[in-house]
Formats: sequence, structure tokens, C-alpha cells
Amino acid sequence: MKYVTPDLCDAYPEIKVVEPGFANFGGIDSFGGEIVTVKCFEDNSVVKEQVGLPGEGRVMVVDGGGSKRAALLGDMLAEKAAENGWAGIIIYGCIRDVDVIRQTNLGVQALGTHPRKTDKKGIGELNVPVTFGGVTFLPGQYLYADNNGIVVSEVPLTQPE
Repeated sequence: MKYVTPDLCDAYPEIKVVEPGFANFGGIDSFGGEIVTVKCFEDNSVVKEQVGLPGEGRVMVVDGGGSKRAALLGDMLAEKAAENGWAGIIIYGCIRDVDVIRQTNLGVQALGTHPRKTDKKGIGELNVPVTFGGVTFLPGQYLYADNNGIVVSEVPLTQPE
């Protein structure tokens, strides 16, 4: 399904809009689905665990604290997420291996890129409220993203004609 966030905003004025600052890096530039949240800081252990599980068309929203000192997602994790049926991943932080991720069948948006990987200390939280970009993301809400931005809804939305 292709989502057009300006059309969603017009049709659903109550929708929450994430503040600008994210760039589209994935092979799919329009994606949406039910939210799963991860809260971590410079440790992508929980992200690695989650991409190994069935995504079932969901979107992982990762609050990396906005860190620009290491990448929370690389090509191997992105490929595993795509293989396991995740619709997309939003990273409030950085990713790496962008040339490969652009070829991956996955929606990926992040603040930027960084060549260094994170440490894996097993630190992070799953399915907790996370807040960034002026929006609080809750597990079970729905996220839609394209090259225009990211929007969040309490309920699943239908793309207007």
C-alpha cells in the first residue's frame, strides 16, 4: 500500500505529525503499520532481537535519544527485518550501510548516518511510550511515512483516493 501523508493529513485532521528532520533511506519510500516501540541509547540489542521476530507488517519506532555518535541500524539488521515482514523502521538516531539499505525492501527513516556501530550491552526497553519530534508514540498506534513526513494515528487509516 502506498501512503501519501499530505492526503492523510487532509482527510484526517486529528492525525499527529512528527516534526521534520528525518530522511528516507530505505528501499520503500512509503510505508505504514502498527507501531512497536524500542527505547535505547547507543545500544541496538533490542532492535537486533526484534528484527529477528515476525514483523507482520508493523513499524518499529526506535527512540535512540537522537544520538549521532553511532548507528542503531545497519544493512544486516535491515535485511533481516525485511525478510521477517517488517514494513519499516523509524530511527530517532543514525543508521549506516545506507547504499545497501536503499536496495532493501524495507521502509527506513532516520536522522542521519554514522559509520560506527553501537555497543551491544543488552540495554533497552520494548513497547514503552517514546517521545520525539513533538509526538508520543505508543505501541498499538499506527504510523504512516513517506518522503513528505511521518504521521501517527490512534486507529488504522485508509489512504484517500
